[in-house]
Amino acid sequence: MNMIRVLLVDDHEVVLSGYRRLLENAGDIKVIDEAHNGSEAYTAFVNHQPDVVVMDISMPGMGGLEAARKILQRDTGAHILIFSVHESEVFLNRALEEGVLGYITKRSAAKVMVEAVRQVARGEVYVGQELVSYLVRQKNVTPEDSALLERLSPREFEIFLMLAEGKQATEIADVLNLSTKTISHHYTSIKNKLNAANVVELARLAIRHGLLEP
Repeated sequence: MNMIRVLLVDDHEVVLSGYRRLLENAGDIKVIDEAHNGSEAYTAFVNHQPDVVVMDISMPGMGGLEAARKILQRDTGAHILIFSVHESEVFLNRALEEGVLGYITKRSAAKVMVEAVRQVARGEVYVGQELVSYLVRQKNVTPEDSALLERLSPREFEIFLMLAEGKQATEIADVLNLSTKTISHHYTSIKNKLNAANVVELARLAIRHGLLEP
């Protein structure tokens, strides 16, 4: 039997431990390495060339979407499966646009992750059942609406969400290991790209796109 070699990426040790057991109990999957952020994930990918990268989106430092882009720029044939707490059309679209093959949520991951890994390892797309309706609903979204958040880079998108959640620049800088000056530059760029005057307008935009609870 050919084992599917997996790189598992999440910033929580308990999550890593639980999903490692889940995957390795399947019998045909082996977790060859773990990483705690996007930078570590990229280095581990280069060093080990796994069959599948299973990666969270929200992590300190480089997040999952930015790491996915960097990995796919290096190897367009990389097989990446996102598992995230975010059950959002915007996150799903961003991931698929980057070239990610699979997206499942942590709510259902324990039930579907093994099959998702197997399918992504074959080079097939796997989208969790709870997200399929978003793919269908895309037809009803205006081009202007869906294009708005696509103006943001992966890093700007991360910062946009944190700002919309009410986090201060100093908090965001600590989480992402960036300077407050860099966060301020990103904030200005985000406001310009989204035609928003302040954080309140960013929050309203996030709510309108289903990224935050009203």
